[in-house]
Amino acid sequence: MIFRALSLLLPEVVSNHLLISAFCCLVGTFLVLGLLNRRGVRQKLRCRRLQRLHALDLMQKTISQFKKQHPDVDTGHIVSLTLSQLVDQLKKGSLTAESALIAYTEKALEVNKELNCLTDFLSECEAQLQEVKKQKEKGLLYGVPITLKDNVGYKGHDSHCGLVQFLGIVDQEDSVIVQVLKKQGAVPFVKTNIPQSMINFDCSNSIFGQTLNPHNHKKTCGGSSGGEAALIAGGGAVLGVGTDVLGSIRMPCSFCGICGLKPSGNRLSSLGFSTPVSGMKSAVMMPGPMARDVDSLALFMKAVLCDDMFQLDPTVPPVPFRDEIYNSSKPLTIGFYDTDGYFLPTPGMKRAIQETKALLEEAGHKLVPFSPPRIEYALNELCIRGFFADGGSTLVEKFNADIVDPNLKQQMLLYKVPTLVKKIISFFMRPIFPRIANHVDAHCGVGSVKQLWKHNTAIKEYRCEYINEWKKLNLDALLCPMLGPAFNIGCPGKLFAGFCFTMLFNILNFPAGVLPVTTVTPEDEEELKHYKGYYNDLWDKEVIMGMQDGAGLPLAVQCVALPWQEEQCLRLMKEVENVTRGKINM
Repeated sequence: MIFRALSLLLPEVVSNHLLISAFCCLVGTFLVLGLLNRRGVRQKLRCRRLQRLHALDLMQKTISQFKKQHPDVDTGHIVSLTLSQLVDQLKKGSLTAESALIAYTEKALEVNKELNCLTDFLSECEAQLQEVKKQKEKGLLYGVPITLKDNVGYKGHDSHCGLVQFLGIVDQEDSVIVQVLKKQGAVPFVKTNIPQSMINFDCSNSIFGQTLNPHNHKKTCGGSSGGEAALIAGGGAVLGVGTDVLGSIRMPCSFCGICGLKPSGNRLSSLGFSTPVSGMKSAVMMPGPMARDVDSLALFMKAVLCDDMFQLDPTVPPVPFRDEIYNSSKPLTIGFYDTDGYFLPTPGMKRAIQETKALLEEAGHKLVPFSPPRIEYALNELCIRGFFADGGSTLVEKFNADIVDPNLKQQMLLYKVPTLVKKIISFFMRPIFPRIANHVDAHCGVGSVKQLWKHNTAIKEYRCEYINEWKKLNLDALLCPMLGPAFNIGCPGKLFAGFCFTMLFNILNFPAGVLPVTTVTPEDEEELKHYKGYYNDLWDKEVIMGMQDGAGLPLAVQCVALPWQEEQCLRLMKEVENVTRGKINM
């Protein structure tokens, strides 16, 4: 009997042992693969960091060599010139293109030591400068050193989006925008830092680390075009190219106190730009200019809206820049609002709008109150649900071969949560935190192709609704709040909804720009302590935590126009710049 029992149990025991052994082997294999993957990631990081050190060293050698040959060049004077002054002197020949390039190379290196904003040196710039000098006709940006956000395609260099997965994938040709800029005589010379995956308004990644705000090193420079904004605000660049899909040009420009423009979708070519998730239609990524003043933005647009771009990318409508609109002196009818009913602007933000409105009225413009329709619906149901149409799964995949940056961990946690769990969380959260609950639910995505079609239709319908409200008031342009001042480092990842002030105009596909108009006062700081927002929820409390200790930091406003009316948007920006000039002290 005993032997019979053993004979019956033995196969089961052996089978269980085999299962346990197989399970242990499987777990062990995953652990080993994980360790090997992590080791491979660290190796890639070390390699890319060494490449940057070599690039920065090459910049220094280039500067030293030039200065030995030209010891009398006043680089400080060169970097103090406005873009229009620089272009004028370069074309007249009173300043050489080599001097301008070295002056900005030197200043960019100096700013980088303080802010950590550079990712690459485009050493081909010297050879390209010689090609510029051979051009029969001097382009609108002849000899101007220009900087590029890291995801802007440049032949022979990678565009990594702050992700290890894209390291070492070298661009085989220049992006269309870079080709056009070169034809106009510009000389790209460095690339600048971005947040990991570019879906954050901080500026940090596992490759190069954190970029700092030039006005306060405890603050972020913003994102995702953060390195670009920090470099320009620090004086290391006169003109740069950023990209904007939810506010990625406007947010860092606001935080750093410079000017930036997000054009209408497809007004400029985006061919050759890298993005972690391609194919999204809800919010269209657009390249745009970043600079110290509005005239520089206008000059950039005039330079790139030319036959060269229209031929290189036939999908771009062949509409040149319309000087007559930008240079018009006709009084404008300007809509305005200082709050949208969804996210209450801070005391400083509201004051920036109200003071700018009063100054524009004094200058002879007509200001009309405007109420943007169904803001929460537009932000959650149209923008967030469409931007994360797949529930964020495609974006999460891009982190499989990466170390998640600490500033992005809270966002990534939400993206990784299964759709069903998000819906459950949203359901139980809604009675206590309704605004946050709706935001979480929007991250579930659209669910099916059929729902995606309905979603795209809803965007068109909302755009028509918004335009109809605009036309009822016969508006030329719109003045509205811009998030600011700059957040403390690490806080943006806890408040993704901060994009609400900018993402609306990506959904609408309107051109939108920002520029600084004032700075945070001690009174603003004191009022901020009592800020409760509309909901007094976790987000409203995070606003206080993020913006505290911001006295003296720049505050911006946002200027908006109807689709394809970039010139009108810039016209309003220029009017705002004129009436607020001298009133901002940074």
